[in-house]
Amino acid sequence: MKPMLAVARRKKYAVGAFNTVDYLSTQAVIHAAEELDAPVIIQFSVKTVKYWGHAALVNWMRELAGNAGIPVAMHLDHCKDVDFIQQCIDAGWTSVMIDASSKPFEENLALSKEVVERASKAGVAVEAELGEIGGVEEDIQVADEDAHLADPEKAVRFCREMDLAVFAPAIGTAHGVYKGEPKIAFDRLEEISRRTGVPLALHGGTGLSDEVFKRCIALGCAKVNISTQLKYVFIDSIVEYNRNGGAYEPLKALEHQYHKIKEEMGKNILLFGGQGRASQDQPVYADYE
Repeated sequence: MKPMLAVARRKKYAVGAFNTVDYLSTQAVIHAAEELDAPVIIQFSVKTVKYWGHAALVNWMRELAGNAGIPVAMHLDHCKDVDFIQQCIDAGWTSVMIDASSKPFEENLALSKEVVERASKAGVAVEAELGEIGGVEEDIQVADEDAHLADPEKAVRFCREMDLAVFAPAIGTAHGVYKGEPKIAFDRLEEISRRTGVPLALHGGTGLSDEVFKRCIALGCAKVNISTQLKYVFIDSIVEYNRNGGAYEPLKALEHQYHKIKEEMGKNILLFGGQGRASQDQPVYADYE
């Protein structure tokens, strides 16, 4: 993921990072990216890993990514448990996220540095977060009054003291479905991007306007997370199939679901500017190792 995002930041596009939930949704996203010749990040939540097990997810990814003609990263999203992160590193994940953003700055920094040290020994990339992003993400709930933006001075120190593949600063987005118009701190985003020079991750992507996406990407967001939207398509596609009189044939229902996920996630890849980048940029990834 590290060279993938370094190139994306430099060329001012973003790689879509999709929280898939099973084999079919993972397959649909990878196929969408493959058709668009785009790099892609498949990320799993802690509860998804616990549900299916480390071995099953790694085997799915080895099969699906191994047969794809595009770069595919396997990422662990929002994890607070260092031992769980180590299990993913040992199992074959290519990147992991340590989310110690709820802790005081010094504790967050220390824990994040520990994860970077562990991961670097295995050639695994790391994402870390500063500031707290509001909303609900995989059973982690942050009330609006507790959410706070990343401090640029602390962000500079945070990124200077460890080698991150991507940095997730809180800039006013929120996980889940927005209840009102999100207030994005674009000035803070621009300052953090300029002063750290690290590819940034945009969390809480579901529900943002095309214009907000494009502006954030132009300011340095090279990784855009999509989770809630995929969950809605996952469920709504089956409801739609049933409502339209679809036969009680599971494989036909799953086929409908597959095409809906593939179509909708493909639209995000296009919006983020990933189309055609896989074959165009893959040769220069080695420059960023």
